[in-house]
Amino acid sequence: MHQDYIEFTDRIKKLTGIDLALYKEAQMKRRLISLYERKGYQSFDEFYRAVSRDEKLLLDLLDRMTINVSEFFRNFKRWEVLETKLLPSLLKRNPSLKVWSAACSSGEEPYTIAMLLAKYVPLSQVSILATDIDENILARARLGIYPERSLNEVPDEIKKRYFIKEEESYHISGEIKQAVTFRKHNLLHDAFKTDFDLIICRNVLIYFTEDAKRDLYRKFSSSLREGGIFFVGSTEQIFNPQDYGFASEDTFFYKKLG
Repeated sequence: MHQDYIEFTDRIKKLTGIDLALYKEAQMKRRLISLYERKGYQSFDEFYRAVSRDEKLLLDLLDRMTINVSEFFRNFKRWEVLETKLLPSLLKRNPSLKVWSAACSSGEEPYTIAMLLAKYVPLSQVSILATDIDENILARARLGIYPERSLNEVPDEIKKRYFIKEEESYHISGEIKQAVTFRKHNLLHDAFKTDFDLIICRNVLIYFTEDAKRDLYRKFSSSLREGGIFFVGSTEQIFNPQDYGFASEDTFFYKKLG
């Protein structure tokens, strides 16, 4: 059984880029055995052959392996504010925007910003960095395959233009994928790049202590150009933005002061 599982992890890594060896073996093995037995398979070998042919099964496997709580255009009204109120003025100052989606999870957020920017400028002149601490979630993001529920808030015209439906899943288009570079990054320990026009970090700061949060606000502020925008999650309002060189621009949007 152990060798069977090792071979399965090697084949899954080649197929998806996801490395199951990064997870605790006993726990992951248990999860996957319960999944394949529920689906009517007898072994890891049999399960892999089915997964490699059946995309719905592959999505079930991905969901079992990586906890995905993200979705495209999450809190749609905030993305509308970004698109209609903030992006035009950012692009007026700098048509070649530099964007960072921090703690990007499985990629929905950076791909969302790419789709919005594509309305204004050729994506070839936009640089979107997307980072997360989890190598496997990044591998999933690079795959760009999503279940229908991730697209709940995607407007129809964007869905038609940038997604290809295959069976029960949606593949993101090549032009959007090419606009985003995914990298591993630990917010608490790794250095921050600079000169960003827009930084998006949503629904992760709530997990940090107040001290860590303050430190991160300072770092994010230092990473933005003057006039750049910091976009946070809907439970992450900064109550004293001036302490970090920010001014409130709209609800959950902060502008870097000069």
